[in-house]
Parts: sequence; structure tokens; C-alpha cells
Amino acid sequence: MFHDELFVNLDKMIPDWHTAAERIGWNIVVFMLEGTAHYWINGEEILLNANEILFMPIHSIRSGSNYNGQPHLKYTVLFTQTLPFQDEPDFLKRQHYFIIRARNMNYYKHRIEKMFSELREGHRARNYICKGILQELLGLLEKEMDESNLAPMKVQYAETIKNYLLAHYREPIEIDTLARLIHRSPNYTISIFKEKMGHSPIQYVHYLRIMDACDFLMVTDMTISAISDHLGYYDPSYFSRTFKKFMSMSPREYVMKHVESRSLG
Repeated sequence: MFHDELFVNLDKMIPDWHTAAERIGWNIVVFMLEGTAHYWINGEEILLNANEILFMPIHSIRSGSNYNGQPHLKYTVLFTQTLPFQDEPDFLKRQHYFIIRARNMNYYKHRIEKMFSELREGHRARNYICKGILQELLGLLEKEMDESNLAPMKVQYAETIKNYLLAHYREPIEIDTLARLIHRSPNYTISIFKEKMGHSPIQYVHYLRIMDACDFLMVTDMTISAISDHLGYYDPSYFSRTFKKFMSMSPREYVMKHVESRSLG
């Protein structure tokens, strides 16, 4: 996903906060931390409460004000994009506003504060950093929307499998073992995990291993062969092919790219 412009605003208990009705020229995400805001979006009245997140797509007609005259605390992220990414969240394509209740607003707050401070610093990498944070936040919103549509038991099953994989991803993983964890068939186990996570348990294991490999390549002197063995691949050639599948470059190319970027910095 490529974002042409990106801004973050902090509305901190403004006594007479309001915004006039207009057709917005941005995609807007509002993270309400304290209090309540009163919005009208495309003719619909909305109250946005603490720990809720509001997404408004570009070209929506929006107005807003404090609710009952009481100030509130929120971060507002505004962004535009011209080049869609093949895996971008579905809600960016649907072009309809929505509100969700965040399960971990503290994490969103932490990431937005990072974006807010980075955008106000003068270093040239700030836009690159903030676009990465924005993509993470939009991905998390999509994930929360998907999970809200899953039955609670399915979510519990998927979380059980995920927690096991996080603890054992460097070991050989058998689908039968995962199926026994939730007392379901192997096919059901794969299906429910993919429904929640977007990929199979084995793909998730490879993802965890390759993310570790990126860290090892950058902060240790381990050889590619040693990293392969440590992560449970045992065949350096297979490890390199898997790495390239996820990162679109070989482990050696990955190292060279980051060495070059450091020298330019």
C-alpha cells in the first residue's frame, strides 16, 4: 500500500471542538481515548465513545462536535493513497464508514504516539517509518473486524493453535498435533486457523521463522547455515528459498541492502 500523504492530529480536550460539514479529501481513522464525539457521516448520526475507532473513507461527507459540550481526547490519522497493495484491508475497498471497539486501545495509542512524534521530527526517514506504522494499524483494524465476525469458540481454537506455534515454531510441526490440541480433525484445524489468521498453520510457522531470520541477519554474526539450522530448516538451500519467498530477496541480498542503507544514512 502506498500512501501519498499522511498526517496525525491530536485533539486534547478542546473546549469548543467542532468541524463543519464537508466532503473529506482523506481517508480518516479516529482513535477515541477519552470522552465522546458527535459526528454526522453521510447523513447518519454517530456517537464515538472512548476505546472506539472510527474509519471514514475519502469523499465521505462529515461534520463533528463535542458531545453535550464536553471535551474529549483523540488521535486522528489522515491519509491518501494512489497505488493499492494486493493485500490491503478490504474496508479500504468497500468505501463505507465503520466503528469498532478496540480490544487493546493502549497498543494503538502507543503506535500512534510514535507516528505523531516521528512526523514532527526533521529526519528524512520519518515518512518511511510512519507509513509502516500506518499499514500495521490498518492491518490490525482489518483483523479485529474479521475476528468480530467469528464465533467465540472458533477464535478460541485459533488462539490455542497460534499460542502453540509461537512456543514451538522452531520445531517440526505436525497438523495432527495441532488437531489434538483442540480435539478437532486436521482439516478443520487448518480451516479455522486460516479463517482467523489468513494463512495456514505451516505458512504461519514459516513467517515466524523468517522474521527471526531477518533479526539474526542484522544483529548477529551467525552464518546463513547456522541460522537455517537454528530455525529448524536444516537445509540452507530450502531456507534461502523460503526466505526469498517471503522477503522477495535472498538472505545475502537482504544483508547487502541493509548495509547499503546504513551507509547512505
